Amino acid sequence: MTLTADTPASTTLDLGSARALSCRECGHQTPLAAEFACPQCFGPLEIAYDFPQVTRESIESGPKSIWRYKDLLPVPADVQSFPNTEPGFTRLIQADRLAAELGVRKLWVKDDTGNPTHSFKDRVVAVALAAARELGFSVLCCPSTGNLANAVAAAAARAGWDSVVLIPSSLEQAKITTTAVYGGTLLAVDGNYDDVNRLATELAAEHEEWAFVNVNVRPYYAEGSKTLGYEVAEQLGWRLPDQIVVPVASGSQLTKVDKGFGEFVKLGLVDEKPYKIFGAQATGCSPVASAFEEGHDFIQPVRPDTIARSLAIGNPADGPYVLDSVRRTGGAVGHVTDEEVVEGIRLLARTEGVFAETAGGVTVATAKKLIEAGKIDPDAETVLLITGDGLKTLDAVSAHARPTATVPSTSKAVREALEGR
Repeated sequence: MTLTADTPASTTLDLGSARALSCRECGHQTPLAAEFACPQCFGPLEIAYDFPQVTRESIESGPKSIWRYKDLLPVPADVQSFPNTEPGFTRLIQADRLAAELGVRKLWVKDDTGNPTHSFKDRVVAVALAAARELGFSVLCCPSTGNLANAVAAAAARAGWDSVVLIPSSLEQAKITTTAVYGGTLLAVDGNYDDVNRLATELAAEHEEWAFVNVNVRPYYAEGSKTLGYEVAEQLGWRLPDQIVVPVASGSQLTKVDKGFGEFVKLGLVDEKPYKIFGAQATGCSPVASAFEEGHDFIQPVRPDTIARSLAIGNPADGPYVLDSVRRTGGAVGHVTDEEVVEGIRLLARTEGVFAETAGGVTVATAKKLIEAGKIDPDAETVLLITGDGLKTLDAVSAHARPTATVPSTSKAVREALEGR
């Protein structure tokens, strides 16, 4: 956790315990800056830290948001003094009824639909905004499949910043509306997410004041996903689960949950124990699952074709690292059809009262399939990550969620309808 004596460190930036950018491929370290590619090998960069001493008690005394972990994130010490959406510390639900349906002994649902814009993206954006402010940016931007668009537009509005958000023109109307309402610039681009992402990379190079959270400040942004792992461990009573199922789009969330577990072990906050990480994708955009099934170490890009648009990234940046995490822990990456996605949404809703977007349907349905295949141990404690609210993707289930019957205003008609059901 501590950097070596020859590690470069920033003397001008206040980004907490973050000390350098480190290449995930060659290990080369550079000073903290708005960079995302290694100058030596062009590999992806991530944050290296020199963590202070933290205890369970010091964390528990913090705010009920991700800032209870601020000492473990690349943010200024006074991060709470700036206007932000204060995401995090969402519910961990003991899902006994869903467990019975799936045939597992102990099941938890980490319900991140309770964040300010109703997805886990509020976590990563809050960290990105805090870092972007320190790095000297003034406009918050992103390419997005929807949830990130919501989070960036809302966070920028709260902070008093301008925002520029790029989305595929085919995005769900609910996610378009819930981005545009915050008043920033919203550009619908002809093409899929990978086309939008390429455009964002070009614009990041052209506009020095624009912080694209998942492009030029990506190393900082990605660290926000660690807080999901931190919270799961803390809410389980300061211990790691046996198994966890994570939806995969770019793959960053899965790898950072893994990183968060590892950091808690190294800091002595939880006991070290084996755990397995499982990835979940929709069949219509499953390049990581395909690579896992075929035993490849590389990802073959695909053109997405699925109702799970928030996971529809055909060329996932962290795909190879997902494979590393899953294989190292003894997990797997599965995929499910759009029909199974809808059934997963409905199953979670009717058993636990949690209405998830299509990504949540992917998680539940993939967990079900992996349990049936014998890859997830039914006797081991398992956590499912539900990362977005079903109100964002109503079209996916609207044909299946209808009134039981339309009846006259008489008790007899109600009795007949109940008998018919």
